[in-house]
Amino acid sequence: MSMNKLLYSALVLATFFSCAEQFTETYNIQGASSVSVLDGSKLYLKVLDGQELKSIDSCEVVHGSFGFMGRLDTVRIAMLSIRDGGMPLVMEQGDIKVTIDRMGHKVSGSPLNELLYGYMDKLVQLDNQRAELGHKEAQMMLDGIDERTIAEKLSREDQVLLMQIDSVETHFILDNLDNVLGPCAFQMLTAGFQYPVLTPQIEEIMGKASEKFKNDPYVRQYYKDAKDILARMKGELDDAPATAADPETPQP
Repeated sequence: MSMNKLLYSALVLATFFSCAEQFTETYNIQGASSVSVLDGSKLYLKVLDGQELKSIDSCEVVHGSFGFMGRLDTVRIAMLSIRDGGMPLVMEQGDIKVTIDRMGHKVSGSPLNELLYGYMDKLVQLDNQRAELGHKEAQMMLDGIDERTIAEKLSREDQVLLMQIDSVETHFILDNLDNVLGPCAFQMLTAGFQYPVLTPQIEEIMGKASEKFKNDPYVRQYYKDAKDILARMKGELDDAPATAADPETPQP
């Protein structure tokens, strides 16, 4: 065989194996549930398709066990839908473990899922500390402490906790700008707003964000909408006094 034919054959084989390697990564999700009422339930693995969640896989809980497995074309955030609820998870290569019990749910076993649920656990701990302030208030009142003193003390403690939550959220997003966790955490942060707003926290994040993060579809749309809303609000505030003060404006 000539050298040209050998090179051609090598190139064909290299191309073949290169293409094959693109589809060798798989996701493997193994779950365990100690919640008996889930036995026989159908679980759905969903990903965002445009503006809607689309089911890409499903399984049934059998004797507390369930699982998903398939080819992985890209690392992405998915939602594991369980009856009326759900939990986020990262579809990435490796063995992903899902645990569901009466206390809640957890995803572990792969690097990004460990990071995501470590972050969510920190936020839950801080939220629980804020909730404890109500019990602390009741105990202080039983101890005969002045109401004004109680209010001032607990207000300061609540502000400290809110600042800690803000810091945890901001640092996590900035530490994960260029992987799927950054946009995911940003969406979790803004999901509770009635409409897109530009808080100091969001301005700080966007001021330090990478272009990849800014170009995430959700982040880009949210930021655009928030700026548009702010611009319209400023326009209304600027126009109203000028119109009212103009004596030449004809009355309807």
